[in-house]
Amino acid sequence: MKKQILQSIFLFASMFIVTLGISAQDTTSRISTVVAPPLFSGNSGFNTWSFGLHAGALVPSSAFGGRNDFSKWKPSLGYGGYIKAQVSHALGIQADFLRGTLKANNDRLWAGAPPISPYKSFETDIHWATSLSLVYTIGNINWSQLHTAIQPYISLGGGAINFNPTLVTQAGTTVDFKPSGSVTKFFVPIGMGIKANLSKTINLDLGYTIGLVDADNLDGYYKEPYVNDRFSYAHIGLEFALGNSKKAQLARHNPPAQLANNMKAADDAMAASLAASEARYNARLAALNGLQDELNRMKTDTDGDGVSDYFDKCSNTPRTVKVDGAGCPLPEVTVKKDTVYKVETNTTYIITDEDRKIVNEAIRNLEFDFGKSTIRSRSFPYLNNVAELLTKKGISLKLAGHTDNIGSDAANMILSRNRAMAVKNYLTGQGANGSKIEAIGYGETQPASSNKTADGRQKNRRVEFTIY
Repeated sequence: MKKQILQSIFLFASMFIVTLGISAQDTTSRISTVVAPPLFSGNSGFNTWSFGLHAGALVPSSAFGGRNDFSKWKPSLGYGGYIKAQVSHALGIQADFLRGTLKANNDRLWAGAPPISPYKSFETDIHWATSLSLVYTIGNINWSQLHTAIQPYISLGGGAINFNPTLVTQAGTTVDFKPSGSVTKFFVPIGMGIKANLSKTINLDLGYTIGLVDADNLDGYYKEPYVNDRFSYAHIGLEFALGNSKKAQLARHNPPAQLANNMKAADDAMAASLAASEARYNARLAALNGLQDELNRMKTDTDGDGVSDYFDKCSNTPRTVKVDGAGCPLPEVTVKKDTVYKVETNTTYIITDEDRKIVNEAIRNLEFDFGKSTIRSRSFPYLNNVAELLTKKGISLKLAGHTDNIGSDAANMILSRNRAMAVKNYLTGQGANGSKIEAIGYGETQPASSNKTADGRQKNRRVEFTIY
């Protein structure tokens, strides 16, 4: 029997060394490859099934005391296995199987004297012991890492044990307790132990179980007062998780640590989003500052010719020189010899309904490219009529550009000014006197209708013509 125990210890030591090698190779990938499912998503994202194999020492005694019918117990080989289903982080249901031998004798003195017993020793062959237990993991919450390395546990269950004792009397006679078969009794296994994680799917299992048998004949000896027998099983073994190796084991998952990691990830994402928003804000602020610079240029007329620097294509024009809408000097009229011009004084310009009709048609048919100050060609004939009217009658014209409220104030102001100036430039290009044409941009400050409707915004996008 000692040889069998040594062989069992050697076998499990070999398994332990091999498993350590697997664990060492797996350490670098353990955190990166094990995937914990989202919190509060159920158990489907975990590996919940496992099986284990173990071996160890069986003794007909208990570490917590209690009466025994023989004075000296002897450790014997026991071995078994189990299948476990983890139903929550802390609770599992485990089906166990155990086989082995119990031995004891009366070689040890009680109170300085040999025990009073008709038997010298016994040996009980446990054919099988099966049980169903609840296993409670009490150490899988760890505040320093996501997956805990060691999980203490306790267990409690119930089952049946089948055995047959053989006794040796003081005279040396061997007595078979039940020659015709074996005895089956109810027993309660109470266990405790620890599991150490060797790899993603393998755990080292060190445990100690007390079996409380509902009978006083586990050793084959009924002895008054009749007290139920008990046995102990100290074992070492390996547990193998079943399922996808990339999934975490439910019993070793640490929810508080995962929650902390999720909160940190959310904080990092929010910080990145705020940084991106700040960058977009700074870019828009720079763009607005650029528009403000352009607006300031539009308001500045360095040479005093009546055309702002923004539109002035001929800078440094003397103040006394008449210019067109682009700020360039108008061509001088050379009077041919012998040409007689009749100049009438106190000329009165009469604006007729026909004149107003020409202007109104130009307003109705004035179109620009979207978001630009480029006049579309279909508007040219109507503007030509206005230019002819201004040239022929010498009347003055005020152009007022307006926009809706879509876009920034500064951009709308620039667009309305550009469109009014574009009309002035076109008219002067057709021969109209630029000094009698005033072009002003009002942006969105003077709406003709509500900006809350598409029709109202359409009416607000306009250039008004006022002749006088």
